[in-house]
Amino acid sequence: MITPGVPRRFISAADLGLLTDLYELTMLQAYHACGMRSNATFSLHFRKLPPHRRFMLACGQQHAAHLVTGLHFPRDALDKLSGIGLFNDTFLRWLEAFRFSGDIVAMPEGTPVFPHEPLLEVTAPVAEAQLLETILMNLVHLETVLASKASRLVLAAAGRPVMDFGMRRMHGIDAAVHGVRAFRTAGIAQTSNVLAGLEFGLPVGGTMAHSFIQAHANEMDAFRTYAELYPDTTLLVDTFDTMGGVDKVIGLSRELGENFRVGAIRLDSGDLGALATEARKRLDAAGLKAVRIVASGGLDEHEIATLMAGGAPIDAFGVGTSLGTSADSPNLDLVYKLTSYDDSPRLKDSPGKAIFPGDKQVYRFYDASGRCTHDEITLRHEKRDAEALLLPIVANGEAIGSDTLDPEVAANHASQALKNLPADLSRLDDGGTGYDVRISDAVTRLRDKALADLRGQDLPDQG
Repeated sequence: MITPGVPRRFISAADLGLLTDLYELTMLQAYHACGMRSNATFSLHFRKLPPHRRFMLACGQQHAAHLVTGLHFPRDALDKLSGIGLFNDTFLRWLEAFRFSGDIVAMPEGTPVFPHEPLLEVTAPVAEAQLLETILMNLVHLETVLASKASRLVLAAAGRPVMDFGMRRMHGIDAAVHGVRAFRTAGIAQTSNVLAGLEFGLPVGGTMAHSFIQAHANEMDAFRTYAELYPDTTLLVDTFDTMGGVDKVIGLSRELGENFRVGAIRLDSGDLGALATEARKRLDAAGLKAVRIVASGGLDEHEIATLMAGGAPIDAFGVGTSLGTSADSPNLDLVYKLTSYDDSPRLKDSPGKAIFPGDKQVYRFYDASGRCTHDEITLRHEKRDAEALLLPIVANGEAIGSDTLDPEVAANHASQALKNLPADLSRLDDGGTGYDVRISDAVTRLRDKALADLRGQDLPDQG
């Protein structure tokens, strides 16, 4: 449990019960007091795309669903909760025995997703399903936002590796750790984050900081030391004069001869396209065609695309703040809404916040070339000759299909799914999505009936 004043790395499984909004727990106590124990279905989806996005890359939903199967309230958590003064002993004893017993269906990690499509749906006794809202939204929001940004960088680089340099400006330790999981899913090739890279199997890599060069009496000494310590390293050449730095690398190659083992140089400032072109010219003339060029320094997908379109001879890109914070679209209109209770459809009809009732499925249709043509949101029992995107991952409170959590499986799925998108959706300019998401007639009829039933209810007697 959390101990005030004690530094933490990230939240442990024992903390998850209290990692929630207060109203989740007050609603749970109210459900318990009212004897409301029937099954409910909640749907996790978003209503609209963020600015600058043509699709979102769903990420974190299967990981989160498996995580909540272990959600519980240890004794010390209940003691802390009791101190709030809102919860009675009967309810706290019920929480002590709490274990999730329901079912969860979810899209595979790395699936492109569009407005109103459920990333996952939870079916369980209403209090159990309600309690999952905050934790599921938190985890899925983070990873989906970051994976979606990362996918744009990967698309812009057109096959050149993209490296994650974002940890230092990410929003906290947990974001920095789980963000790397999202980056790997989206196709980022390497991370500077040692802990997360080792945790999620993404290769760890990096270069050097300007401070290492500044700390030496001269740039050449710094380059020599690093090259001897780390064969195939990348040397940062722009601390003082970029082309002067490139010339020193060439001079080091002559000095070391066959022992020269520098893998790349890194450009971190200035006109990266022009500098890369000149650096490539000088390296090639010196017989160093094998030395690659890495670019970094405030890059985003638009700058990478511009460099690629201009033919800049850059072999890899390092991206920090733009990736780690999803700077242009840092949030998603993600919601977790009740769509059925006690076998009856449930909805809301607030302006701009309408939802579709019922337990649902999402089908994806493809043309003969394997490109997606459209999706259809249906009721769960409807069948279509198409790919069903919502798959069972938790049954009766137990996680199933654990292979879906393999980062390599998610990354391969995302890579293929991105290739299958219509070409328009891979564009980086603004314009929203023209992708066709259809609503089945059965869903529409159920919504119309539920609305009619609500509007037909007798109003309270006003006296």
